[in-house]
Amino acid sequence: MASSLADINSQIKKHDEQIAQLRKQAEELRNQERSGVIEELRKKIAEYGLTAADLKLTARVGKRSAGVVATKTAAKYRSPTGETWSGGRGRKPRWITEALAAGKSLSDFEIK
Repeated sequence: MASSLADINSQIKKHDEQIAQLRKQAEELRNQERSGVIEELRKKIAEYGLTAADLKLTARVGKRSAGVVATKTAAKYRSPTGETWSGGRGRKPRWITEALAAGKSLSDFEIK
């Protein structure tokens, strides 16, 4: 079966379009699965009381100049999704302000 160059180019274009559609479908499925995985991880983090440090997720941003020692205050409060807050410094995190507005108290989130 002899095919012309135009036929072959037409088939290539058709297959390229199919590949693009399949890649789009794969990306959509990945995004759907990703949201489920994220929710599952949040539940596990809350269930086991894990922190970013436990998971070795602490960010390293730039280099500190010599002689400057960064101090980190220990977390005093933990949200149901595993977010933490040391309390008292700066603005309260959104999850705290929303919980307080809903009638909860800070003691509900204390890390014991």
